[in-house]
Amino acid sequence: MAHSYLLEIGLEEMPAHVVTPSIKQLHERVAQYLKERRIDFAKIQEFATPRRLALLITGLADKQPDVNESVKGPAKKIAQDADGNWTKAAIGFTRGQGVSVDDIEFKEIKGVEYVYVEKHVDGKPVAEVLPGLKDVIEAMNFPTMMKWGRHSLQFVRPIRWLVSLLDDEIVPFSILDVTAGRMTRGHRFLGHDVEIKHAEDYEAELNNDFVIANQKQRKNLIKSQIDEILAENDWIIDWDEDLLEEVNNLVEWPTSFAGSFDEKYLVLPEEVLITSMKDNQRFFCVRDHEGKLLPHFIAVRNGNSEYLENVIKGNERVLVPRLEDAKFFYEEDQKITIDQYVARLKKVSFHDKISSMYDKMGRTAVLAKLLGQKLNLSDEELADLDRAAHIYKFDLTTQMVGEFAELQGIMGEIYAKLLGEKDDVAAAIKEHYMPISAEGELPAGKIGAILAIADKLDSIISFFAVDMIPSGSNDPYALRRQAYGIVRIIAARGWHLPVMGMADEFAKALAAQGLTPEFDVSHNADQVHAFFLDRLKQFFNTQDLRYDVIDAVVDTKSADIANVLAAAETLDAHKDDDGFKEDVEALTRVLRIAKKADFKDGIPAVDPAKFQNPSETELFDLVASLDKKWDTQTLAQNFADLRAMAPVITNYFEENMIMDKDESIRSNRLALLQQLADDVYALGNLDKLIVK
Repeated sequence: MAHSYLLEIGLEEMPAHVVTPSIKQLHERVAQYLKERRIDFAKIQEFATPRRLALLITGLADKQPDVNESVKGPAKKIAQDADGNWTKAAIGFTRGQGVSVDDIEFKEIKGVEYVYVEKHVDGKPVAEVLPGLKDVIEAMNFPTMMKWGRHSLQFVRPIRWLVSLLDDEIVPFSILDVTAGRMTRGHRFLGHDVEIKHAEDYEAELNNDFVIANQKQRKNLIKSQIDEILAENDWIIDWDEDLLEEVNNLVEWPTSFAGSFDEKYLVLPEEVLITSMKDNQRFFCVRDHEGKLLPHFIAVRNGNSEYLENVIKGNERVLVPRLEDAKFFYEEDQKITIDQYVARLKKVSFHDKISSMYDKMGRTAVLAKLLGQKLNLSDEELADLDRAAHIYKFDLTTQMVGEFAELQGIMGEIYAKLLGEKDDVAAAIKEHYMPISAEGELPAGKIGAILAIADKLDSIISFFAVDMIPSGSNDPYALRRQAYGIVRIIAARGWHLPVMGMADEFAKALAAQGLTPEFDVSHNADQVHAFFLDRLKQFFNTQDLRYDVIDAVVDTKSADIANVLAAAETLDAHKDDDGFKEDVEALTRVLRIAKKADFKDGIPAVDPAKFQNPSETELFDLVASLDKKWDTQTLAQNFADLRAMAPVITNYFEENMIMDKDESIRSNRLALLQQLADDVYALGNLDKLIVK
């Protein structure tokens, strides 16, 4: 017989952003619990509001299936004494399994005999298994946890009621002083306590008491209500799915409505208006059909349509002070010059172990210049980059950003244009934050992209230099995201920049500019390189690359991210070629034997006069030819030339004893192989490739 089971956790209002992940977590944990206990079910339906997390499990099995188990015990030599009598170990084992020593049999595993018993385990009724969900609930974790009363249990919010119904019967368990039953609660203001007589009545009973527990149904209702308002007023809206999700998780009985504000506030930049309405009030902004922002908004109340006019007036009244503040900040901020704002950054800390924000901009400007020169920027572009690098954090000291921190960079671009800066300089101020998430939008402008790399690279080098290195899941300054952002920008641009190994060059450039940080920017440079390689692995895992190709290309000393990206693309493109196996085997043989060289003072020059076989001359000429054109070719072309050497390499090893007894001959041959190995290593450690 199939059953239905309802589990509901009633809570004080949860923050909107934790509702969806919390119900997903509960679903996964309960499903895993049932699976581990061999309880079959057909479906789990989720219900979530700010005050409840609930699951309705249908098609639930009546009981666990009976099982026959073969249980392993102690070794025979422990289970029996020298006379063949059962020891306490054997007797205790069988007693623990609910059988007797008469049920023991022996089985041999790797030459050793062990005690085994066969036992039949009757499946428990599902009603006896479900109370264990108490432990599942108590084991849940959340971004923020809290305690209440004198209890030690931590949860996202205090638990106020529990529902646990198997069909129409209560499955009892308790968490702290709350005992599960059949009573739930309707809407906080419109409803009352609700008795659930049968598990499958849950959704309908709550719906009758002003709670739409089904979050998808609730969201669809909000969208349809907003669509009606848009159609009625001939407005359009940029649907913000994140805002819609947040609003959906703030209400149990949604009623959408439209409000207005004074047109005088439309002089404010759109970003300011949208932030004031969306981030602070959870309002949807509306536009006309030409895309112009209108002095209206749409909001959603947690309740019905009664007294809606009062609600509209209240929301309009709350919005006005925020818009007044924004208008005041906007006008006042323009009365101060950018240079004055920059000077204020001397008193703004980047990090107390590193420097002020002003000093960070100074370091970033040095890095940006190095990067710009490597990319052969024009004098005008270098000048624009330098200007952007010396002012790009100025808006942090404006009143607007002080009030609306989420507008940093955005207001920097707006104010920079208003105060006379060039468009690409202003855009770079906004774009240096990009990408703001792992897969977020990348800078569109060249100056912005370089500044974004320089700013992020300075942060990484600086934090590593003061031994503040991310470990495990601990990354409070988002250095992993910043490094990944650099990888994505370089991948998109195809720029060849040695960002994984610029610490020494950075230190020299700082000294040349008279900038002397209180820390050594070269400290932990090797770890910075390894840190970037881990981010490259992360990037490659999004590219559907074979794991051995990834392992090969990230085993590199190259500081140029673009080279590593090109190596992965090249190996992936040719891994299925005819002859790939033979060519790679020849090249990896070079790598393995070249490791035997011990040239402490660098690779000595190869002396052709010491060659004893034509194959040495042939390989030498090919290596010399490749080295001459290496920098003028793509990595794919260089790899093709390396592959073309494979027959010559094979012949070379057949004709020559590399580890010759004559030290000068041996050293000369190893030097040639080391030169070739350095070229091969430009693609990574090919020895890690799996070739068949």
